[in-house]
Formats: sequence, C-alpha cells, structure tokens
Amino acid sequence: MLKFTVKKNQGKARLGELILNGNYIDTPCFMPVGTAATVKTMTGKEVFDFGYKIILANTFHLMLRPGVEIISKHEGIHKFMDWPGSIITDSGGYQVFSLAKLRKITAEGVHFNSPVDGKKVFLDPKKSIWLQEQFGADIIMQFDECTPYPADKKTADKSLELSLIWGEKSKEAIKQSKSNLFGIIQGGVHDDLRDKSLCGLLDIDFDGYAIGGLSVGEPSEERNKVLDNIAFKMPFDKPRYLMGVGTPTDIIEAVLRGVDMFDCVIPTRNARTGFLYTRKGILKLRNSRYKDDMRPIDEDCLCYTCRNFTRSYLKHLDSCKEILGLRLNTIHNLYYYQKLMDELRNSIKLNKLEDFVRAFYNSQNQED
Repeated sequence: MLKFTVKKNQGKARLGELILNGNYIDTPCFMPVGTAATVKTMTGKEVFDFGYKIILANTFHLMLRPGVEIISKHEGIHKFMDWPGSIITDSGGYQVFSLAKLRKITAEGVHFNSPVDGKKVFLDPKKSIWLQEQFGADIIMQFDECTPYPADKKTADKSLELSLIWGEKSKEAIKQSKSNLFGIIQGGVHDDLRDKSLCGLLDIDFDGYAIGGLSVGEPSEERNKVLDNIAFKMPFDKPRYLMGVGTPTDIIEAVLRGVDMFDCVIPTRNARTGFLYTRKGILKLRNSRYKDDMRPIDEDCLCYTCRNFTRSYLKHLDSCKEILGLRLNTIHNLYYYQKLMDELRNSIKLNKLEDFVRAFYNSQNQED
C-alpha cells in the first residue's frame, strides 16, 4: 500500500517520504523511464545503485511486446526485468496523444492500429487497469486522454470530461488491494478547466494525483502558469506527480511550485544523442571542439564515466556509433539527475532552496 508524508516545506516546495509496498522513496524524486521494461543500456541493479527507487514502464508498449502472458509467467514486471525497486505504469493514455494518427477515440475507449504490426488493438479503462495489475505495478495510472497542445477551450473541456468518466471507470476496475491508483488532471492551459478536472477527480478519490497534458509542446511559461494555478490546490497529504517533465530547469521550477514526482525520457534519450548534462549546462558531445579534449564531461562529477574517460574518448565512441558510448553517456546523465534531486531535497531540508536555485541558474550556459 501507499503512505505519503510531507516532512518539511520551504515555500511551496515539499520534502517528503513515499512508502510504497514496503519501499521507501524520498521526494522530490525523478523516475527514469523504462518503456519496454528496460532503462535503455542499463541493468536494473545499476539504476537502483545510483539511488533511483522507482522507475516508469509503459502499459501500451508492454501489452504489444512481450504481452501480458509472458510477463505473468515471470510473476510480474519486477522479476521480468530484475528490478528491486518500485514501478509506476503509464495507463496508455499518453499513446492516445502520441499515436494520434493510428487511433480513433470513442466514449468506450480507444481503437489503435498497432505501431508494431498494424493489427487492431482496443484499450479502455477496464483493460488498462487489468493490464497494469497483471504487470504488478506499484502505482497504476487511470486511463485518460492526454489533451494535445494547442487545444481550444471547447476541445480541452470535452477531453477532460472523457478523462473524468474514464477515471471513475478505472477506479471501479481495481481488483487488487496493493494497487495504488493515481488520477490525472487534464484541462490544457485553461486554469478553470484544470480546477474543474481536479474537483471531479477529488470526488472519485485517488491514492495520488498527477498533472497530465503538459510537456506536449507548450512553452515553459505556459507550463509554469498551469502549475502556479493547480499544484498547491492538490491534496497536501498525497503525492503530486508531473507527468513527462523534464529538463533540470523544468524540474526545479516544478519543485518550487510544490510537485513531488517526475518522469521523462530526456536524460537517457539525450545521452544517446550526445547531449550531456553538467553543472554549467548541456555539453553537446558531437561538437568538433571535443575531438582532443582531455577533460571529463564534468570535472565536478564523480560518476564512473567522468572518473575514467575523457570527452575525446566519448566523442570517438559516438562518432563510431559504439554501444559503449551509449552506456557511458547514460551512466553520466542518470548520475547527474539523481545528484540534482539529492541536492534539491537537501536544500529544502536545510532551508537553502533559494540559494541552490540561484547558484544553479548562475552556473548555467557558462563556456566550457
């Protein structure tokens, strides 16, 4: 089961502890994305040893490959991927957005053409919840429609109404007592619609609440405006999860507004294309200037990559498309993100969040 405690506040920022089926997770926390039951290039033990206690997997993609039967044979996704921590699963709602050209929405659910083999696939709240429970996820998400950006008010309102109906059906579909179900706030960039969505979800009553429909193309100013309006209105004693966000800057801004949980493909996906995070900003490894650079990615970083390899070597691996380069870059970016979350939590604990944020912004975009 789930227990969440806010241990300390600084402004709207929260230092908390999430106890999830016996696992202890400090918040604010970042959750690496393991869409297909793997954080790309990494073993579960490696990710766990970095300090990550929870990751995200994707219901829709796991439904297609390898399928629920295979995962059930392994007694759930934890054993399937040898992951010792907790798992949260996306309901498939994001694919309603990302696979817009391959789906048709009805009041009952969504008809997809599989991106794998083109076969017809149907997903509704009942099936989504059943799949997530069969996978053995510790946190499961309601089935929803991720509202696109831009969306006029009429479109956003219609979308959130459908998500509320599906939210109620998702809760009705729960069969296992260990399942912790989160509701998802929609409403686009319209404050009154976000309020309406949250009010409807509170009536249903979930174990935690997520903010969906952001990081879908909106400017950061619009995103922060939504968070300014809605985050502090979410229940104080339950986790607040911002879905699909984001960059280090996005995370810091959301923590300042009271968000507890984050997931995003950015650190791992960017690692595979040579975008590496440092205290001074992003290092673009494919720049020719790094061909003979004998320094580590970040001279202040203690990750395995920075302790053992030069920028020159990493650029060589990237140029040759060597798999080792993908791993070493991913190790660094995941280490950086976990260090960022450690420092955010510690700064809240010590009442030094403003100092940390100021120092972070002052250090960015410096020549290196």
